[in-house]
Amino acid sequence: MSPTSFFNFTFLPEYYTMFIQGVMYTLLLSVCAVLLAIIPAMLLAVLRLSKIKFIKFLSGLYIDIFRSTPLLVQLSLIYFGIFTYIKLPSIQILGFVNVSMFIPGVLALALNSSAYVAEIFRAGILAVDAGQTEAARSLGLSSSAAMFKVVLPQAVKNVLPALANEVITMVKESSICSMLGMMELMWAAKTVAATTYITIGPYVVAALIYFCINYPASKAIEAVERRMRRGDKR
Repeated sequence: MSPTSFFNFTFLPEYYTMFIQGVMYTLLLSVCAVLLAIIPAMLLAVLRLSKIKFIKFLSGLYIDIFRSTPLLVQLSLIYFGIFTYIKLPSIQILGFVNVSMFIPGVLALALNSSAYVAEIFRAGILAVDAGQTEAARSLGLSSSAAMFKVVLPQAVKNVLPALANEVITMVKESSICSMLGMMELMWAAKTVAATTYITIGPYVVAALIYFCINYPASKAIEAVERRMRRGDKR
């Protein structure tokens, strides 16, 4: 079978474990990045709604910088810049995750994701009825207490489907980490292609795996959104 055939999967019996490890690395990278992004994103969203112009400007500047520059550039600056001075131990966890590469990758993805998640949270906060804040203030809560105890919990419910979608987006965007040799799914496909000289098949397998992860997840999120909308109507 031709090395350029879309259906040449003769490499799988020998290299399937590399794809399994790539999937595990990709999912670990994506979930850790989104979880790490949530707290700074919530703070950025609150600061964006601040009445203090300088604080609002700084939070807006962070979001604009990370949304207006390529993720690959951000990853390169963090990996080759910051972590040139911060030395991490080159140890393996789970047998295939190198800490010295994994942490910079997670940090770059989290910083990028936080800029987008901050806007998701901001939209969720603005969607909460203003009467909720007024009621909280009438009960004696300060503006910050009203935000963190009354408004944010409701905003989190509003943005849960969008956060789940961000995980799906991160699964796809994490493929950029293969450029720096991180052993995720695209790295596995590139390595197999370079080793076996089968140039198309490994990428077809990677595409199928991404589809099998993201398509069912997106349908599950749609089902949850429909259920939440029915619950709100009742």
